[in-house]
Amino acid sequence: MNKVRFTIKLFVIATFLLAFTSIAQAQATRTWVSGVGDDVNPCSRTAPCKTFAGAISKTAAGGEIDALDPGGFGAVTITKNITIDGTHGAGFGSILASGVNGVNVNDSATASPNTIVVTLRKLSINGAGTTLGLNGINFTSGRRLNVENCEIFNFSNSAILVNQTGVTGNTGTFITVSDSNFHNTVRGIRLLNSGGPFVSASVTGTTIKNMTTGVEVATNGHVTLDGSMVVFCTTAGVKMDGAAGTGAGTTANIINSIVSHNGTGLLNNSATSNVGGSTFVENSTAISMTTNQAVKTYGTNNITGTISGGSMQLTPTQ
Repeated sequence: MNKVRFTIKLFVIATFLLAFTSIAQAQATRTWVSGVGDDVNPCSRTAPCKTFAGAISKTAAGGEIDALDPGGFGAVTITKNITIDGTHGAGFGSILASGVNGVNVNDSATASPNTIVVTLRKLSINGAGTTLGLNGINFTSGRRLNVENCEIFNFSNSAILVNQTGVTGNTGTFITVSDSNFHNTVRGIRLLNSGGPFVSASVTGTTIKNMTTGVEVATNGHVTLDGSMVVFCTTAGVKMDGAAGTGAGTTANIINSIVSHNGTGLLNNSATSNVGGSTFVENSTAISMTTNQAVKTYGTNNITGTISGGSMQLTPTQ
């Protein structure tokens, strides 16, 4: 009898180990999606999956999901290090997100929260539908987000929302946005962490247009716009305070950028901003500040229109 029990135990252990090994082997470093794929597939190049959500469970941490051909690959929640690449030229990675967030980035339930690094590249994220999508990208927990050559539009909240309220387990969160286009949302980019460390964004070569507010920076948010455009935003191109009601701990650097055709170009409430090599034209108010000289200039800007609330502080270049 003891031998039988022992044999059964060995069989159970062996079955478990084989199952675990099978799962581990199923997670590839690179997986593929296709408009004619199927999520029951292993997501290989010859047997691709249908959706990003189907492929992500079969992709190892630190791996990459690529679009094999054009298709709409659905909303996705990301909880681990990963790259999703729409691969323009080979395919076209599209996400339709009516009524929901296009991409959720949230590692709060993992063993090491606030640590993941996510890269989203060459994606079209569209919130169009009977009910508009909420946010193109909703980043609530993680270390770093890279958005490269993406188009985000038709959302009822933000193209990118970084809202890490109460996150205290890291030393800050970083996002980089490059060569992208955001339009027809309420906000282009919104940054906030009211209960923890900073949220810092670097935005280069990007156009933000047709919004209520182009960039909204709330408590502990910091943004640098370099070589970018913020245009046709009815309230403000760049707003330094956000819905949190204060600009505590916020800064903006607007370098070599164009801010035009907005309600207010730069709305600087209880914050510090630096501008250099930039053009502010055709705004109802060019710059508005609640504290005199809270906006600093390097004297290399082209500004037409009203500067209200004080004068800009000239900072000599070295």
